[in-house]
Amino acid sequence: MQVQSPPFLPLPVRDGIAPSYIWIPEGHWDNVFRFLQDHFPDVAAHTWQARLDKHEIVDQHGKVLLADSAVKRGMCIYYYREIENETPIPYHEEILFQDEHLLVVDKPHFLPVIPSGRFLQETLLVRLKKNTGLMDLTPIHRLDRETAGVMLFSHNPATRGQYQSMFQRKNMAKTYLAVAKHLSELSFPLRHCSRMEEAEKFFVMREVNGIANSETLIDIKERRGENSLYQLQPVTGRKHQLRLHMSSLGAPIVNDAFYPVALPCKADDFSAPLQLLAKSIRFDDPLTGRERYFESRKSL
Repeated sequence: MQVQSPPFLPLPVRDGIAPSYIWIPEGHWDNVFRFLQDHFPDVAAHTWQARLDKHEIVDQHGKVLLADSAVKRGMCIYYYREIENETPIPYHEEILFQDEHLLVVDKPHFLPVIPSGRFLQETLLVRLKKNTGLMDLTPIHRLDRETAGVMLFSHNPATRGQYQSMFQRKNMAKTYLAVAKHLSELSFPLRHCSRMEEAEKFFVMREVNGIANSETLIDIKERRGENSLYQLQPVTGRKHQLRLHMSSLGAPIVNDAFYPVALPCKADDFSAPLQLLAKSIRFDDPLTGRERYFESRKSL
């Protein structure tokens, strides 16, 4: 099923946040207010009423919708997502490089890349839009919220596809550093391959029998008492791949709250970041063919 995309944004970007939107599905609702209450039960009715009163909810043509406005299948409703009492994240990103196509950033631990769940303003994308004024910023690869290090963003829609396809074709070399228990029984460097699938809990992965779909090259850079500083080079890019592979070897990354066992959700402990760092990325620029190399200034 192809997801329908809106032709334009009838509400402006506000505080680095583009408006969210929802297409009205098949069904019957007396009015916009009833639809919003039905589809967003976690948002209080008075919150929707306040947004409607401020004329901050419109259709795809920019027409202001009131509480009693009719809705029907095929309409697109635009609104601003808001989070009350969002927890500040006390770490800051650093811009490493910028040209007319790319923005390269050193992401701190704990900071999500894009808005989702309980994070909105305290996300890398929104912070960057507000601080740089680049409203066309889009991340062109993934990095877990808990992981720090090098992130690449496109801010030129005309060339974005070429950089995105480069990542999809895996035409780059990424190197991570991680601190974990020293594995004296294993010989390094080693190659760890496995088949990864989503576990029963949607936010974690597991290894299962079958043809491998993930691969990581692992080496030791230095010994640190009972731990070691590992160099990890992912050949594939599965969700949580490095964290699961290290855990499967018997050396979960220090301060990992998901592997080997997902701990109960609780407030972040900012004094104990996950000891995983996206240290560097190297690739041939798809526009010039020239080799590009970017390295994080952070260390573990």
